[in-house]
Amino acid sequence: MKLSELKTGETGVIVKVSGHGGFRKRIIEMGFIKGKTVEVLLNAPLRDPVKYKIMGYEVSLRHSEADQIEVLSEEEARRLEKAEVRTARNAALPADPGDGSDKELTPAELSDAADRKSRTISVALVGNPNCGKTSLFNFASGAHERVGNYSGVTVDAKVGHAAYDGYQFNLVDLPGTYSLSAYSPEELYVRKQLVDKTPDVVINVIDSSNLERNLYLTTQLIDMHVRMVCALNMFDETEQRGDNIDVRQLSELFGAPMVPTVFTSGRGVKELFRQVIAVYEGKEDESPCFRHIHINHGHEIENGIREMQEHLKKYPELRQRYSTRYLAIKLLEHDKDVEQLIAPLGDSAEIFRHRDNAAARVKEETGSDSETAIMDAKYGFIHGALEEADFSTGDKKDTYQTTHLIDKVLTNKYLGFPIFFLILLVMFTATFVIGQYPMDWIDAAVSRLGGFIATHMPDGPVKDMLVDGIISGVGAVIVFLPQILILYFFISYMEDSGYMSRAAFIMDRLMHKMGLHGKSFIPLIMGFGCNVPAVMATRTIESRRSRLVTMLILPLMSCSARLPIYVMITGSFFAMKYRSLAMLSLYIIGIVMAVVISRLFSVFVVKGEDTPFVMELPPYRFPTWKAIGRHTWEKGKQYLKKMGGIILVASIIVWALGYFPLPDDPHMDRQARQEQSYIGQLGKTVEPLFRPQGFNWKLDVGLLAGVGAKEIVASTMGVLYSDDDSFSDDNGYSDETGKYTKLHRLITQDVAKLHGISYREAEPVATLTAFCFLLFVLLYFPCIATIAAIKGETGSWRWALFAAGYTTVLAWVVSAAVFQVGMWVM
Repeated sequence: MKLSELKTGETGVIVKVSGHGGFRKRIIEMGFIKGKTVEVLLNAPLRDPVKYKIMGYEVSLRHSEADQIEVLSEEEARRLEKAEVRTARNAALPADPGDGSDKELTPAELSDAADRKSRTISVALVGNPNCGKTSLFNFASGAHERVGNYSGVTVDAKVGHAAYDGYQFNLVDLPGTYSLSAYSPEELYVRKQLVDKTPDVVINVIDSSNLERNLYLTTQLIDMHVRMVCALNMFDETEQRGDNIDVRQLSELFGAPMVPTVFTSGRGVKELFRQVIAVYEGKEDESPCFRHIHINHGHEIENGIREMQEHLKKYPELRQRYSTRYLAIKLLEHDKDVEQLIAPLGDSAEIFRHRDNAAARVKEETGSDSETAIMDAKYGFIHGALEEADFSTGDKKDTYQTTHLIDKVLTNKYLGFPIFFLILLVMFTATFVIGQYPMDWIDAAVSRLGGFIATHMPDGPVKDMLVDGIISGVGAVIVFLPQILILYFFISYMEDSGYMSRAAFIMDRLMHKMGLHGKSFIPLIMGFGCNVPAVMATRTIESRRSRLVTMLILPLMSCSARLPIYVMITGSFFAMKYRSLAMLSLYIIGIVMAVVISRLFSVFVVKGEDTPFVMELPPYRFPTWKAIGRHTWEKGKQYLKKMGGIILVASIIVWALGYFPLPDDPHMDRQARQEQSYIGQLGKTVEPLFRPQGFNWKLDVGLLAGVGAKEIVASTMGVLYSDDDSFSDDNGYSDETGKYTKLHRLITQDVAKLHGISYREAEPVATLTAFCFLLFVLLYFPCIATIAAIKGETGSWRWALFAAGYTTVLAWVVSAAVFQVGMWVM
């Protein structure tokens, strides 16, 4: 709890002091040291300030200052002891029979409880994109967060936990950012997290193969006066290249311990956490490199900083949250966010006057604006520090040599696109061919389970629900698990290896034609996995126009939830050699439609100027099989969770709507029963709306069910087409070839009935209908979760509902046009 929460007469033991730089130092110098007992003596008439007794003398603090001090009260200590006793009992360990709820704690016991609580350290991971932050997060915490070798994978703070040497670490993985300027959303997000959720220690993860650029962010963290430990990650690559660097000297020059690490193998992680503990505990002897430094930005800028600090230090509420030096530097950089923070202050006019005078003098002396001068000074400091640390680049192995050779082929203006689409074709072919065998095994197991229950259970609603509802519905979707795993294996490999960044690079020119830029391609590619995180990934796009248009066209990307429907339909209506092409055509159509719609929206709907950006192309790295396997299985687990959740519930609901009301005639056949059921009545009601597409009421119901989640379309069709009766047309023709003859047969039967033609004549029409159904699934209403994500990111239901409406209209128009043209050609 916070010191400000203690009531008059209560005592507590100090656990830790938060805050920044000079403010934190002043509080500690006043005696508020970890482990010391503090007593609340008196509240002022207006409750501010409050008088405290500590170390034998009395001192007053404002509530805002006391908020920065965490304490452990006696009541909280009792609860902590009680919880530990309960844990010990549950673990079958010897424990005191008392539960610690009533006994009075001695000062020594209270101090010991505070010491145990103080061994929880909050750590923020900060660094450039592709530096390995999330790899550290995963290695240390065991979390399975996504690691992608391109900018913008982490779009939110992710929390994990780790333990080392008796300490608990609350790890927060922040978005990758090149600086702490106000240029992009992720930069503002990281700044806000460091200020509002002040971590005890910051781990600045640095790509040691690109030191000079990565250390620029380090200099900005120094300005913020945060307690910091640096991880020189990917150190194995610098060793292979033959680089030389005096790590200890570099640590002393930057005033922060620097630890060589390789997160893929775990090298240096224990030493990294040991240094975090040393910095947290203030053990200068264990971490002699830790000291606060000021980077000299030149005479005129430093004078301006000092003049502004004199005014900023008058405001304690600012000093508690910010380093005044950091604020002054940001003002000289004309940071809009900080200007808005300073504007309401009483001294704001004087502060801005000092800023403008310093900027004018810098312009007069150097010919550069103050922002450029600050940047030059930082890079000058970095260059000088690297010289002092005897940094030199070796030539044993050029990290980028292999990358450049590969890029000459993969990003070639003539070969780039063909290779990209060839990779997609190979991916889909492998998905079908390799996935067919385990798919057959799962399908056989589901069939045997359904047959066993149908044989051994007595007839009735429960049996029908199990066989025709749960097993047919969930089974129709779960058989596609192998394809899902294979697809995500390829996607994980492309992301982790660095090829996905090249795909964005290849598509950059096309993105500009669409009215977007290359950075929009990252969320669009993520959309092939799931539209929800892809919508969230648009936060990394600086331009509001590009961000909004990207969100609006994301539903046109075929997410993995649609894959079971694609596999089900293409596997039923297309020969093996054409299935991959049919699947690829759906993805290409989605991309083409996204190009067209994006261009229209950029011109007529969302207007504005684009913001230029630099797309980093990291070196190719061979991802570990363990990482790829873990990422693939994580997606598989998510898929299985859906089977036991939303798909199971939806299957039961669809079955119930198709089963009730019970018919008056017990001898009525299955087809007639379905048509007079609730779901049949609903389907018949909307059937005229979808007549131009050639859909019958069962397909219509599947589309309606897919509004909640696209996998439900497959499970709904599994329930509605669970009839196992054989079918043959008037000519005695029977379709008994192919894997999915049952679904093919039943849909063709419905098409023949709908158009009043024979089964044989209906086959090509059924194939056309099936493809139009896939087009509708590709383009129509995104799932509810995606609509909610768009609303969350735009802050408006208007854009979310617009996305839902235009995609549905587009799906109706495209599928109807294809069907009508196809029928005319036939």
